[in-house]
Amino acid sequence: MKLQPDQFNVPFISAYEPGWIEVNGHKYTGSLVISSVSGCSPWSVGQFETLNAECFHELMQFNPELIVFGSGRTLRFPKPLWLAGLMQRGIGVESMDTPAACRTYNILASEGRRVLVALLPLEDATPSIFQISSHKM
Repeated sequence: MKLQPDQFNVPFISAYEPGWIEVNGHKYTGSLVISSVSGCSPWSVGQFETLNAECFHELMQFNPELIVFGSGRTLRFPKPLWLAGLMQRGIGVESMDTPAACRTYNILASEGRRVLVALLPLEDATPSIFQISSHKM
């Protein structure tokens, strides 16, 4: 069983908590886009309720083969109309909660895939296991 990643030179999500995500030792707040090819950048989305087609359209500039969408604390799906431009270009989109998206991105990026993760932050409002301790990955 292989226990180490194939690629060491990709951005790696090392921890997350409500309010921040840690990538390669640097903490980022707010919504975030991480490309296995070009690194981290802020995403113009404040929260799930403000999503629209343009939010997903801006992800095409990274030229991923797959986008993993982290919808926050709970699994929520974007409207199919918002994803139409991505689908027409043959870019796959998978939706999951943000913790699952972080883990999935790390696996795919370590395999050398051209993957992008678009993450909405975990909300602070509801106490949960995520507030007890940092999740180191």
